[in-house]
Amino acid sequence: MSKFYWGNSTSSMQTEGGWNEDGKSLSVYDIRKGDSTHSDWHFANDNYHNFIEDLDYMQDLGMNMYRFQISWSRLVTDGDGNFNELGFQYYDKLIAALLERNIEPMICLYHFDMPLKLAQKYNGFSNKQVADAFIRYGKAVIDRYADKVHYWITFNEQNLYSQPSTAFRIAGSLNGKHDIHELYQITHNVMYCHATLSNYLHATTSSKIGGMLAYSQVYPATSNPKDSFLSHQWDEFINQNLLEAFANGHYSSTVLGYIKAHNIDVEMTQNELAEISKMSSDFLSFSYYSSTVLSSEKITTDIAPNYYLDYGAIKNPYLKETEWHWQIDPLGFRDVLTKMYERYHLPVFPIENGIGVREKWDGTNEIQDDYRIEYHREHIKAMQAAISIDAVDVIGYLGWGLIDILSSQGDMEKRYGVVYVNRDNQDLKDMQRVPKKSYHWLKQVILSNGEKLR
Repeated sequence: MSKFYWGNSTSSMQTEGGWNEDGKSLSVYDIRKGDSTHSDWHFANDNYHNFIEDLDYMQDLGMNMYRFQISWSRLVTDGDGNFNELGFQYYDKLIAALLERNIEPMICLYHFDMPLKLAQKYNGFSNKQVADAFIRYGKAVIDRYADKVHYWITFNEQNLYSQPSTAFRIAGSLNGKHDIHELYQITHNVMYCHATLSNYLHATTSSKIGGMLAYSQVYPATSNPKDSFLSHQWDEFINQNLLEAFANGHYSSTVLGYIKAHNIDVEMTQNELAEISKMSSDFLSFSYYSSTVLSSEKITTDIAPNYYLDYGAIKNPYLKETEWHWQIDPLGFRDVLTKMYERYHLPVFPIENGIGVREKWDGTNEIQDDYRIEYHREHIKAMQAAISIDAVDVIGYLGWGLIDILSSQGDMEKRYGVVYVNRDNQDLKDMQRVPKKSYHWLKQVILSNGEKLR
């Protein structure tokens, strides 16, 4: 039996801090100010100076993989300038410390933190010059680390670039038109970057790479055929379109047909399509937190599938939800694992899973987070059913932010960790790390390779 990976995932801006040190240039996150309910992004959890303690916790838990993100702005001045050796040296030390602890590093090259200059001057991934700059940066990181890092992804949750509620912000389009033409251009430019770097990694190294989605599990609201059809369309445009490219080197024929029929202006050169056609994936990875229900009631025929959830998302009456209205659905997790493997026959790798909850430490007593234990237990059980009953090839299970980090919106109150970090949105306090009840539970799960779930 091959090694099963248990581990943790983070992003640079939610974890590192060190926002203006050792030659790092600004990203779009570095200029965002905090307010009463959000932190700024300057310090995060200060892993830039103190990552050793967190790696020690990971080692004690028995983790054997850590997926982290390289900061483009830390390594390349303004995204397209000179390479910054001091930035590389930080990641040199981080990777060396991981390997010393027998923790496999997994690199993500981009997690929404566009270099500020490229956002201001070019509107980020809307522009092909930014795609070229990203490829240059990605190749440099591969050249530096592929002999030590054997698992790679390019873009965190790549299908978010196909959804208008997220695409323009995470692509760094500060002043674009933010219309459907720009949406599809971003989707293609990002895929071209992924394909180029995937092909480069395969040509120059023995490391493995795969595409990643924020898998959007959407159920039809009723047995109305229109609900079912629109839910299928959503899946095709948001999930399967990219998975087809990752696995088979081409976009969905349905999506290409829609682009042509609706005169969507997206530039796809023959060279770019050829690069995509050469692409292969060693695995398919995804994040999974919750599922959604889609009703056709308010969706008219002029609305593109990419916009369906903006008009038709409704609550699932059969599921519990978090205080952030994310509905908890472990069976949906099994369904995603199974249908990805059934359709593409590539190993699947869930590399983000977790529950965000508001928590406070009283300074003395252990946080009793039984709700987190239940969430992870039920999702791990669902994964185990996918493996043992549905015969799915699953590489591992990585939780999200298992040492508390800023949320994706910069809210320190939304905590995912099994280790509490003693800071809040306005007060950095002492950033003390304090294991929660779930820490000890997760340790027995990992050390038993998933056998001890109680």
